[in-house]
Amino acid sequence: MHSMHLDTVLLVLESVLLAFTIVLLVYSIREGKAREGIIDEIGKATKILTRHEYFFQVRDSMIEATDEIVGCITGRMPAGEDIKRADDIVNTIESVSSKGIKIKYLLPKFPDRLHVGNRYSRAGAEVRYSGGLLVNDMRYIVVDDSISVLGLPESVGEKEATKKGYRLPSEGLAHVLRDNFYSCWNAAIPYDEYVRDVVRQTGAPTKHLAKELSLDENEIDRIMNVPE
Repeated sequence: MHSMHLDTVLLVLESVLLAFTIVLLVYSIREGKAREGIIDEIGKATKILTRHEYFFQVRDSMIEATDEIVGCITGRMPAGEDIKRADDIVNTIESVSSKGIKIKYLLPKFPDRLHVGNRYSRAGAEVRYSGGLLVNDMRYIVVDDSISVLGLPESVGEKEATKKGYRLPSEGLAHVLRDNFYSCWNAAIPYDEYVRDVVRQTGAPTKHLAKELSLDENEIDRIMNVPE
């Protein structure tokens, strides 16, 4: 509750700063001075605000779930402020899955995505990895086959961070995205199996691999010792 309160305060403060920046912009246009600089500041403020909103929309939509959540995400290792946002999502997965709600995530088939897959899997989600193009390009979650939250990057590219989010209460869109999800899900590799593949392909010592992928060494050993 404290974390959610802090997030709300930060969002309100950023909204106030955005409004103040807009007022300065109007004033500067009238005066004809420093217009370009203030426009840049508005752009920066908007990017921060919309990224906050995206994570809020994802978290709030997940909390409303009563049956199933499926998601297709980039799964990049969080850094900076995203570490706290990732912690919030992990906590939400733990809370929602404890109620018996099924949660499934598809991530791109890249070794550096194992960190997020590990955290989500331990929190209670079922995680798989896909090499399909749609998984690399799409960013969304579907809640109860009725609500979708779409994430859009600032520019084209799998490495670009998601900057904006849109919550769409459309059953038609939810059905389309859910069909897309399961068409990739059925051919995707489960988290544990992908860990074994990466370990075998790299041939690196467990200690080095754990450090490189930000995984617990004991977790890798546990997976490698489970009978296939």
